[in-house]
Amino acid sequence: MGELTTTIHQRLTDAYESLRVAHDTGDDLLVEAQRAEIDDLRRTAASHGIDVPRCA
Repeated sequence: MGELTTTIHQRLTDAYESLRVAHDTGDDLLVEAQRAEIDDLRRTAASHGIDVPRCA
């Protein structure tokens, strides 16, 4: 696994965890920020041919 793939996978894992915490605590602003981060990471992965799971 290349460095970009590893980085994207780790950042997605972190973003999904942060999204869960934000949702559980009712932090709507952080929920939106994490959703945007996840979307950006998924777009970057797709543009580089990196397969990522729907949820991490």
